[in-house]
Amino acid sequence: MASPSSQPPADLKARLKASYDVISPAYNAWTVDHSPLRLEYLDKLFALLPDPADPINVLELGCGAGVPVTERLLADPRFHVTANDISTTQLATAKQHLGSDRVTWLECDMMALTFSENSFDVVLGFYSLIHLPREEQDVLLERIWTWLKPGGHILLTFAAEDMEGVVMEKWLADEGWMFWSGWGKDKTLDKVNEVGFEVLVGEVKREHVDAQFLWVIGKKPA
Repeated sequence: MASPSSQPPADLKARLKASYDVISPAYNAWTVDHSPLRLEYLDKLFALLPDPADPINVLELGCGAGVPVTERLLADPRFHVTANDISTTQLATAKQHLGSDRVTWLECDMMALTFSENSFDVVLGFYSLIHLPREEQDVLLERIWTWLKPGGHILLTFAAEDMEGVVMEKWLADEGWMFWSGWGKDKTLDKVNEVGFEVLVGEVKREHVDAQFLWVIGKKPA
């Protein structure tokens, strides 16, 4: 059962990593039903991208085991991927399945990532930013702005409801402690706009687990 939590614990990131390391097989099986929706929005993004002469550099925040998103990206020779996840187990699974051709794997809290300005054409985050405290989501949005090249795109999912923090002590398994947070649809879209992105898609979808998420596709002006 989920319970509200006004403040995340001091060891939030360590607990998230430990949970995903343990529940990785169960999570990867459970999330298969999300794959069609992830690919639907990925296709919407693809339709907006130009056909450049140079490779398209993508940053994926919270890549998990690499299925289906990293796998789909690597199936297209245009894409070079930097794939990040906090879980050792999830990244090991992704590496084993997908190898290292045109992908760089980075294991860490996404808040610890550092890149030069204008490093990426696309930044993705599927069901991953919602594990950050809301204030960190604000900071990360600003960092993503600097990491993106002019004309670059984001495709991110956020909590559709305003929640300072929600904890589930046993999610998918006894060891599956989990935390989520978000600003809700309207405030999140306001924040995306305030950072400077043009919101191309900002819509809420209800999913098979009876949860709602805000899907955002945005563009940094050229």
